[in-house]
Amino acid sequence: MFQIMDAKQAAEMIKDGDCVCINAFLALSNAEEIHKVIYDRFKETGSPKDLTLISQSGYGNWDENRLGEPYIRAGAARKLIFGHYGCMVSTGRLALQNEFEAYNLPMGVISHAIRSQAGGLPGCLSKVGLGIFVDPRVEGPGINDISKDDSMVQVVTIDNDEYLYYKLPKFDIAIIKGTTVDPNGNISFENECVTVDALSVAQAVKANNGKVIVQVDRVSHEFGRPWNVIVPGVLVDAVVVCEPTVESKTTQTLSGDIHVPFTQMQYWFKKVKAESEKLTGRNDSSADIIGRRAARELKRGDIVNIGIGIPEMVGKYASESGILNYINLTVESGGIGGLPASDRAFGATIGADAIYHMSMQFDFYDGGGLDICFLGALEVDRFGNVNSHRGPNTFAGIGGFANIASAAKTVVFCLTFNARGLETVEKNGMVCINSEGSIPKFINEIRSISFSAHQAIKNGQRVLYVTERCVFRLIDSGLELIEVAPGIALNRDILDQLPFDVKVSPQCNRE
Repeated sequence: MFQIMDAKQAAEMIKDGDCVCINAFLALSNAEEIHKVIYDRFKETGSPKDLTLISQSGYGNWDENRLGEPYIRAGAARKLIFGHYGCMVSTGRLALQNEFEAYNLPMGVISHAIRSQAGGLPGCLSKVGLGIFVDPRVEGPGINDISKDDSMVQVVTIDNDEYLYYKLPKFDIAIIKGTTVDPNGNISFENECVTVDALSVAQAVKANNGKVIVQVDRVSHEFGRPWNVIVPGVLVDAVVVCEPTVESKTTQTLSGDIHVPFTQMQYWFKKVKAESEKLTGRNDSSADIIGRRAARELKRGDIVNIGIGIPEMVGKYASESGILNYINLTVESGGIGGLPASDRAFGATIGADAIYHMSMQFDFYDGGGLDICFLGALEVDRFGNVNSHRGPNTFAGIGGFANIASAAKTVVFCLTFNARGLETVEKNGMVCINSEGSIPKFINEIRSISFSAHQAIKNGQRVLYVTERCVFRLIDSGLELIEVAPGIALNRDILDQLPFDVKVSPQCNRE
C-alpha cells in the first residue's frame, strides 16, 4: 500500500549498495526534490553510498549543481550505467577521471532491457550496437579504465544471425516523476512532456521486490480515469508531493495540449540561425549551407528524426521549402508528429500527434520505421565510420543515436569539413571559404565508433555525409565524393585536405 511522505522519508528508503533506476529524459520529468534530499542525506550521514545508478538518458539539467550531480560528485555512486552523459557536466568529467565505474549503452537498449526485467527476463537481444564501441569485440561499454564489467554486453548467435545480449543489474529502487496521485495511488502524467519508461521501470523494480518512489505535483481526491493512469497504485510504495519548479511549469506547455500550426513551425525554425549566430559570435554560413542541402533529401510522407546541432538547420530549410508540412517528425523520447523542442527542453514535442513510452518509440526505430534521419558527427574515418559521442577530453555518450541510425532507410550526417575557425559564406550562389578550420573531421582513424559503416552496408542503408563544401556517400570501399559545391575547388578544398583516398564520381567536375 502506498504512503504519502516527505522527500526525506522517501530518501531513507534507499540503502547503501542499492541499484537505483531513475526514470527521466535529460532535463525533463525529473524528481528534483528527491535528488536534492538524497544529496542532503549523504552530506550529513555518508549514506546512501556505493549506489549503482541507471538511467536511459541521464538525468541532468546541464547544471552541475542540480539533480543527481551533487551526490554523484560527493561520492555516493559506485557505478553508473547511462545512455547519455552530455547533460551531466561534472558527472561526465569525473567518469573520465576514473572516479567511479561508468558505462554507456544505447538509450533504446537500456529502455528495452528495463522492459525485459519488468517481464522477468534478465536481458534483451538487439542488433543495435553491432560493430560500434559497445560491441565487446570493438571496445565494450566501459568509458574509463576501471569499468571492466564484461557481463553487460555479450555477442550471441541465434539461427546463424548475430545479436548483442544486454543485461542490466536488478533494480532495488525506482525514482519517477509524475503529475497527480489519486486516492488509490495511481499516477497520471498529464503535465509531463514525456513518460519515458515509467511503467516498465516500476514493474521491473517490483519484480525484484524493490521500492517505487514517485514525486508528483498534486494529490487528487477523485479517482483517475483508467486510460490516463501511467503507473498504477499497486506498483507504488512512496509518493512525495512537491510544488512544481518554475522550469517544470514552463515545460507543462509542451505536454500535448497545444496544437502547432504550420505557420508557427516556420517561425520557430527561422529562430534557429539567429540563435546559432548569437552563440558562435561569427558570421559563418556553414550550418545554413549544410542544412539546406541536407533538406533536399526529404520526400513527402517521410517519417523523420532530426538530431540536435547542425541537423536542426534541416528543419529550418524544410520549413522554408514547404515540405515540413508533409513530413512526420519524431523524437526518441516518444513523440510522433508536431515539432521537436530544442535546448533544455529537448525530448519534448510541441503539438505532438501522439506521445507514448520510449521503449515503444525504439521498437519503431529498431524495426526500420524511420525513412530518414539527420545526425551530427564529430569525426568520420576512411571507411565511413562515424564518431559522435567521444571528444578528445569529453564524453557525451551515444544517447539515441545508435538506435536511430541502425535501421533508418537513409542516414544523413550533417557536419562541417573541419572545425575550430572555419568561416564560410555564400556570394552569388558560390561558396567561399574565408578561413579554414584547424581541426580536420575526416581522419584515418576515429577515437570511437558510434556508427558502423560495415553494418550499414550489410543492412542496405543509404548513407550520406553532407558538408558545407561537398557531399560524400557510403560505398563498399568507403567514401565516394558525389557533389562539389559551386565555388569550391575539388583538389585544393577537398582532395588535398583528406588524409585518405576517396572515389570521385564522374559528375564532380575536376579543375
